[in-house]
Amino acid sequence: MMARFVVTGTDTGIGKTVFAAALTSALGACYWKPVQSGLEEETDAETVARLGNVPAERIVREAYRLKTPASPHHAAMLDDVVIDPGALSPPTTAGSLVIEGAGGVLVPLTSKTLFADVFARWQVPVIVCARTSLGTINHTLMSLEALQRRTVPVFGIAFTGEENLETQRIIVQMSGVRTLGRLAPTNPLTHERLMEAFHRGFDITMFRSLRS
Repeated sequence: MMARFVVTGTDTGIGKTVFAAALTSALGACYWKPVQSGLEEETDAETVARLGNVPAERIVREAYRLKTPASPHHAAMLDDVVIDPGALSPPTTAGSLVIEGAGGVLVPLTSKTLFADVFARWQVPVIVCARTSLGTINHTLMSLEALQRRTVPVFGIAFTGEENLETQRIIVQMSGVRTLGRLAPTNPLTHERLMEAFHRGFDITMFRSLRS
């Protein structure tokens, strides 16, 4: 089988979907967002397709599409939808697969199940996206600790934002998890500029070397 990754984050709005778009494009992979909350604006799958220039046949449809832009457990409650965590399993794809979680690792999928619990069952290597700005040390170390406590395989940390060497260094030192690189801000955010930034910040061979 080709490489498979779960892309998660320390919080919402930190560039996780943008990183997922770049990784999906660079690997020529398929993309899957198991649960999408909020349908009125551009969905994460649509963002990945646009920024990653990923064709429709490589976008796997979400298992749950919830109207309300909220935590999946709350959005499902408002939409009168019952989410079955046990029924969520990574789809079989012809090539590599990038799976994107919702928000941070401890976001509730249901009132009894966190995304980290699902990741633990899957045992697919996880990439943790972490911003470089103030507050990230605490959020990142807690996220990594939550994953490690559940024996989730962590592939590495993908930093997003302006370079902050000391913050990046202490997170790696304290967690014992390697950094994969850093995705610098791009403006305007287009496919071409995103891929330039991705290849400057990451060694794609590191991702291609994984087979799971």
